[in-house]
Amino acid sequence: MVGTVSLVESQQTGRGNSADHVRRHNLAVVLGLVHRSQGVSRSLLTRQTGLNRSTVAALVGELVERRLVVEVDADVQGQVGRPSPIVKPAPLAVALAVNPEIDAITIAVVGLGGQVIKRVRHATDHEPEAREAVQICATVIDGLRDELDANYRVVGIGVAVPGLVRELDGVVRLAPHLGWVDEPLAGMLSEATGYPVVAGNDARLGTLAESTFGAGRDLTDFIYLNGGASGIGGGVIAGGQPLTGAAGYAGELGHTLVNSRGIVCHCGGVGCLETEVRRAPLLALVGLADADSDELENALLASESAEVLAEVHRQLDFLAVALRNAINTLNPQKILLGGFLGSLYAVAPGHLDALVAHQPLRASREGVTIGRAALGLNLLMIGAAELAFSAVLADPAAF
Repeated sequence: MVGTVSLVESQQTGRGNSADHVRRHNLAVVLGLVHRSQGVSRSLLTRQTGLNRSTVAALVGELVERRLVVEVDADVQGQVGRPSPIVKPAPLAVALAVNPEIDAITIAVVGLGGQVIKRVRHATDHEPEAREAVQICATVIDGLRDELDANYRVVGIGVAVPGLVRELDGVVRLAPHLGWVDEPLAGMLSEATGYPVVAGNDARLGTLAESTFGAGRDLTDFIYLNGGASGIGGGVIAGGQPLTGAAGYAGELGHTLVNSRGIVCHCGGVGCLETEVRRAPLLALVGLADADSDELENALLASESAEVLAEVHRQLDFLAVALRNAINTLNPQKILLGGFLGSLYAVAPGHLDALVAHQPLRASREGVTIGRAALGLNLLMIGAAELAFSAVLADPAAF
């Protein structure tokens, strides 16, 4: 990891940097590597950071004392020489993750390394107002207090919102399906729970999770599209970095035009992708009132109805239009589909593959593949938790 090595070396040799500053920086580098790898040998940490063995040992020792990592013996079967200990995320530090949707609010307890420890889905029979969603979250979290206080230290709450979120203060500028406009969600939830709260767009956080722990971890350029109860969102990794835009609103691929003769969207536009590609008709056709993405996918795959297949093909046709535009604009290596979009693809992968193989510009589409997001139902929980962990990962010495 050349970038990491050069950054560590610059901190060690640059003027005006105190020893404490260098130590804190190196602690963050080591913890970040352990977090993203979900477990790494101390010898590999030495190679990745460019630091000497004794320095790495001291840094790992401090992280162990802070109960952010643990060391375990390596599997020595078939190994020659003294094995290097494995450094893994410790179970103490956890983040709370929240995802409000039009039909449910999901809260999870997530550990370092992207481990989802507990997941609670609180179903609602209507689109909750922002203050109502905050109260539901506070009630569920209060129900977890005894367990949290006894076993963990909560670093904060991350919220994955199906809408536009101002990163500076966690104000939801617009969540059209929920009917939220300029709601100070992060502030309200922090006041209700006592924890620091950070909020972001759900699809962008899903992209972050997939690039850190999932199907995008070895990719430098990919597009992630997620379909949920509240519509379709997207995120982009370009050159190994998230494409966020000036205020953090980039990636709203659900509101790209796919049908100029379509219906009016919640956003006010006409013919948006999420007006043509929707979960509700799929649920109705398979006879389900409500279901998570796994349940819907199983029902779609089990169906022998020609009407179901026709609707799947119709939605994939419109999805292909959006992907054509995205591929021509962004030139990704891969398209990753999550939520019910992944379920649509599972039913008729060849249909979408054929469309994407011919519709974009030839040069742009060469080498592009379509795949499924790897993290499943835990995707947005892991992504939201990354927001909450960001302060600890940036400065472990403050934990």
